[in-house]
Amino acid sequence: MKKLLLFSALFISFLTFAQVPQGISYQAIALNSSGAPVVSSDVRVKLSILDSSSSGTILYTETQLKTTNAQGLFNLVIGQGTLVSGAFNTINWGNNSKFLKVEMDASGGTNYALVGTTQLLSVPYAMHAASVSSIAGNTNINDEIIENKTSNIGFIDLYDNKVYVYTSTVGTWSSQSFNANASPQLIESNGNFAFVDFYDNKAYSCNGKTGIWSSQTFNPNASPDLVTSNNNFAFIDFYDNKAYVYNTKTGIWASQTFNSNASPDLMESNGNFAFLDLYDNKAYVFSTKTGTWLSQTFNGNASPILTATNGNFAFLDLYDNKAYIFNGKIGTWSSQTFNSNASPTLITSGTN
Repeated sequence: MKKLLLFSALFISFLTFAQVPQGISYQAIALNSSGAPVVSSDVRVKLSILDSSSSGTILYTETQLKTTNAQGLFNLVIGQGTLVSGAFNTINWGNNSKFLKVEMDASGGTNYALVGTTQLLSVPYAMHAASVSSIAGNTNINDEIIENKTSNIGFIDLYDNKVYVYTSTVGTWSSQSFNANASPQLIESNGNFAFVDFYDNKAYSCNGKTGIWSSQTFNPNASPDLVTSNNNFAFIDFYDNKAYVYNTKTGIWASQTFNSNASPDLMESNGNFAFLDLYDNKAYVFSTKTGTWLSQTFNGNASPILTATNGNFAFLDLYDNKAYIFNGKIGTWSSQTFNSNASPTLITSGTN
């Protein structure tokens, strides 16, 4: 028996016709142990879809008998072979990574040898659409997308001294009382709501997913302004020398102390917040990724200027000759040294 090798390519080619696609085109060249094509021969292929990893749970298995051409090439459609186990049309392509395991018998029998297991790096959109359709019934994928969009509603009752928010994801109203002397302004960010009660000295936020209210007390002498950024809210208390951020991912407020002589300006970018403490010589960033504040020290003679783009923050220390950047995706600071004679200028470029 010849030992078969495969040079293969997985083509994301859909069988659309007038129905939801139920197949993925697969093309391969069968090679023998010497690297020569196995031509004009019957081969039987066993194909399995595995969940999460190359050794994960087998979701589906089929076999197909194919005849190679004069170049050793054969084509098949995964999902249209002889069923061994599972159901191709119930695979949830949108949940976890998927792997394709290929086995083959060169004689066309059932004495399979493992060819290899490869991750499906590009799961067809139409197959994911089929998964949604199977869950939701015979609905159109566009209908599913529209129905999964939500809008929360909020309003203030200045006579009963309450703010009401309707949260679509849970389908309920929730309320938050405020001081009878207050006339708060309700602000929103991507379905989340917040307001400040200057009489009870509290900032309130309502989580747009859970409908749960959270509060943060501030100094009675402070009159903080709320800043919004991509679901989150923040403010500075210049009397207690603290910056506060409400993180919708964790549903809690987090604070960072700064020097009592400092009057920092709060900067936002894609849900992250940052400020400079020019007295303690530190740059602080609140990371939505980690849910914590992280700092970077700079030279005491430097007066750096923060730059923000796409959740990242950067500045130059012209005394220690370093450029610093906070990576919003991984939640860490990194630095790069430059020549002591240089006076570089930071240029930002957002990526798609």
